[in-house]
Amino acid sequence: MRFVNRLEEAFRRAGDDARAAFVAYITCGDPTLERTKQLVRAFGVSGVDVVEFGVPFSDPMADGTANQEAANRALAQGVTLRHVLRTAREVREEGIELPIVLFTYYNPVFAYGVERFAADAAEAGVDGVLLVDVPADEADECKGFLDRAALATIFLVAPTTDEARLASILRRTTGFVYYVSRTGVTGERESLRDDIRAHVQTIRKHTRLPVAVGFGISTPDHVREVAEFADGVVVGSAIVRRIGAGGNTDEMVREVTAFVRSLTAALHTRSRGASA
Repeated sequence: MRFVNRLEEAFRRAGDDARAAFVAYITCGDPTLERTKQLVRAFGVSGVDVVEFGVPFSDPMADGTANQEAANRALAQGVTLRHVLRTAREVREEGIELPIVLFTYYNPVFAYGVERFAADAAEAGVDGVLLVDVPADEADECKGFLDRAALATIFLVAPTTDEARLASILRRTTGFVYYVSRTGVTGERESLRDDIRAHVQTIRKHTRLPVAVGFGISTPDHVREVAEFADGVVVGSAIVRRIGAGGNTDEMVREVTAFVRSLTAALHTRSRGASA
């Protein structure tokens, strides 16, 4: 099934500008739901192309310390999946068209009710869903509901994914492919693996979907490096850590926004050779 929504348009516009799209991850409700909306407003004028809302969960096994602590802060505020959807709806009611992807574990979706979740997410203005802990070949029932709601279904591809499994994942993927640049959990790293470009090229042999790279990307130099060959660059933990350090303050919003601008500016410092 093919979707033409805000998500697809964001990658198309970035491609027309000969650059990678920038995807910013934040934990929804950290430190508060109102601060989340402030950050989205700021991101919309800071070069961000897509925002990922991390849905707070008590056992985020794919996440490193920064994202775990952010989830705990949001949970302490009582934030649930219902609040995340309400926040997305309120963002849309303000007229903000930045694409929104929900980065979530399956448990909150299951507890909410998968069919109801798909319908409510679409009604709230969500564009795609990434179920972190659901293997693509076990996601068909859930994907069916998401497809019917015209939500993109995004799955993770890892460095250890062989080509047979890759083909299975890509058959079920819409929106974009999320390539995890390294094994293990989310988190900042000083350097990136040397084989990311080769893995992205392998993925491109099997799909025409945009390929975004995430996990461990945390500096303008990292963004610049990955943007040379990927269609999208995802930064999460480096943003989330700064949110945690800044706390529930206007200064936090200003500092995080300035940091994000330093990252998005790196997309434009070199022409991109993604298809070379």
